[in-house]
Formats: sequence, C-alpha cells, structure tokens
Amino acid sequence: MKFTVDRVKLQKSLQRVGNIIGSRSMLPLLGNVLIRAEENALELSTTDLELRLVTRVEAEVAETGATTLPARKLASLIGSFSAANVDFDVDEKDFARITCGTAKFTLHGLSAADFPEAIAFDTVREVKIKESVFKRMIGSISYAVSADDSRKVLTGILLNLRETAMTLVATDGKRMAMQENTPDAISGGDGDSIVPLKAMSEIRRLLEGDETMTIELGDKLCRFTTGNITLTSKLIEGAYPNYRQVVPSKFQREIELPVQTLLAKIETVALMLSEANSYIILHFGDNQLQLQASSAEVGEGSDLIETACEGEPFEVSFNPVYLADPLRNTDADMVRFKLNDPLSPVAIEAGEGFIYVIMPIRKK
Repeated sequence: MKFTVDRVKLQKSLQRVGNIIGSRSMLPLLGNVLIRAEENALELSTTDLELRLVTRVEAEVAETGATTLPARKLASLIGSFSAANVDFDVDEKDFARITCGTAKFTLHGLSAADFPEAIAFDTVREVKIKESVFKRMIGSISYAVSADDSRKVLTGILLNLRETAMTLVATDGKRMAMQENTPDAISGGDGDSIVPLKAMSEIRRLLEGDETMTIELGDKLCRFTTGNITLTSKLIEGAYPNYRQVVPSKFQREIELPVQTLLAKIETVALMLSEANSYIILHFGDNQLQLQASSAEVGEGSDLIETACEGEPFEVSFNPVYLADPLRNTDADMVRFKLNDPLSPVAIEAGEGFIYVIMPIRKK
C-alpha cells in the first residue's frame, strides 16, 4: 500500500477518530486506526466495540490496500512533522515506512484482516437535521444523564420521534432535561431509541458546521452521518421512563428571570455552602427573589434579584448544582420558573422547546 497525503488534513482526521480509543483495552487492535487506501482517498476507522468512527481524507494513492497502525503514536508522529505532505509505504508485514520532508520513520502495524468489522443494520427510522441544531440540543440536556449503571437506561439520552418532532431527554431520577425541535425531515414513524451518552458527546464534539446531517436508527444500532464523518453506536436496550408524566399539567406561579444574572448569584451565594449543607433557599416575595445559603462550617450570605412576583411570599430550596446546570447550558437570555408549592416539582423553561424539571429539597 502506497499513498501521499496532506499532513494537516491527516492530522485533523486522526484527531477526529482518536478520541474513542480506550487507554486500557485488552485488545491491541483497539488501540490502532484502520487505514484503507482507496482510489483518491483514505478511510480511517477506530472502534471500542461500542462505537465505530469513520472519516475520509483525500490522498494520492499509488497502491490500494489496508493496514492498522497505533493511533496515538501515529497522531503524535504526524503532529511533530513540519513538511506539507506525508508519504506512506506499507509492506505485507504491516511495517509502515513514513516519510515527511527529511524525517523518515518505520511504524509497526497489525493486520487489517483482524480489525473488528462494521456491523450492518436495517434502518427503521431516519432523521435529517441541521448540525448546529442537533449539537445545541445535546448540549442543553446532556448534563442530566445518570452516572449510575444500576439503571442502564438512564445512562443514555432518549431520542423520541413523534410525527414531525424530535425530543431529546436526559434524567438521573432527581431532575429531567428535555429539548424538542422540528427537524428538516423524519421518516419511519414514531419511536424511541436510547443512545449512550458517549456516542452523543462524541458526535457533538465532531459537529462543526451547519450542514444537514442524517441520523439512522435501527433496533439495536444507530448511525450519525455528516460530511466525511460516520459514527455508529450500539443502542441501550430497555424502556425509558415516561418523561411526559414528570411535567405537572398546571402551575400556580410563573416568574421570569435573566439567565446570566441568576446564574452569577447562584454561584456566589453557593460559596457559603459546605458538603454537609448543600442547598440554597430561594425566597419569592415583594417583587424580588432573594437567594440565601448558610453553613456552620463556612458562613452565610444572600443576594437579590428584582422581578415581578405575584402572590403570597414563599420559599423553595434546591441543590445549587442542579439549579445552575440548565442556566450554564442555554443560549437563552431569560428563563421562566413555573411553581406550585415548596415541595412540588418545579419546571424551568429556557428558549424554544426546552423544559427542565427539578425536585425541591426538603430542608432538615
């Protein structure tokens, strides 16, 4: 196999596919990148057996073929070169002679024949959506995914399709974040798929533009395709909780607040908390919101935000991290708090199609 490739383009492609490689894999091949030299292009693939990432880069191919090379070592090597082009000459024993300007190296590879093959699947449902929209949807909710493997379905993000709408949902059992949008196109009918957080985080990292991407959903696998990138992932099997029942059907109070002002005051007041006392108190009344926090170990503090606030004054307490998360991950200027009483679920709306439901904390 022989080919010449632009150094900068190859470096970027290796950075794209290298992120899913685990550092403690028992299989040496899973630390390698599969390189296929085809007519006028290279196809680079990596996998951890749960995800498979493929990208293509233009190249001048003198001899077609395939090999696998240590992904991180190769990326470091290419990143240290300075000449414009890199020449590869790979023999039948998978020894790659790499030349770039005056630099000459030999890198030992492994046979491409032993690299895990891609698993084919039948597409049941398909979505076409702008890259920037999908990237923003993931970012607005991914922090609410559970880290507890005892409830596997909660360690992924639900992708729900219904008529013309797509909804992404994340919950850890204590709070729920939901983002809805109308994609460019949906085919295959209604249905649910639970996509692992790692897959969602990876595709979010890879999305850079505003082109239309394709999401293909099967029974056990899904595939994201955009430009020269294809990410395939296993789905999490199981039934996701009925997230629509979590949102109360009506609320007694609605209060609108500026995002950045509220976030800054939450973070400042929360400095007075200790690990043993980890909630802040929101006191609504007299056309203002007062934020309070105290702990015997640290001290106490409060701050105010002027806002239209109707009805009898009342207090509600929250975990400050849970309260701040949706504010950190929205591009909206204002949020709307919807409340009933100090012990009932509270809904936070920010921007179009976003709802965040959080349970207040019972003060000791």
